[in-house]
Amino acid sequence: MEILVTYDVNTETVAGRRRLRRVAKVCEGFGQRVQLSVFECVVDSGNLARLIHALEQEIDVTEDSLRIYRLQEPREKYLQVLGKPLEYDQRKPLVF
Repeated sequence: MEILVTYDVNTETVAGRRRLRRVAKVCEGFGQRVQLSVFECVVDSGNLARLIHALEQEIDVTEDSLRIYRLQEPREKYLQVLGKPLEYDQRKPLVF
């Protein structure tokens, strides 16, 4: 399944800036950054559960907000990109 992870981490403190970096690092392990605080990920149900669990460990639920949206497939039918395209399509193999 394809999902979109968006987050808003309070960065007014040093601890908040650390949380922001850790949340981004977790997301990088599961998908591709498409905006500063937005990642597109292709995951199965097991990896989705692992992603959610890892993110829950990093955020402060009293100060941060994180949303996960399941994208409607086929993506090409429902997605319109204006501007700079993605570096690579994570659904296609990197090595042939």
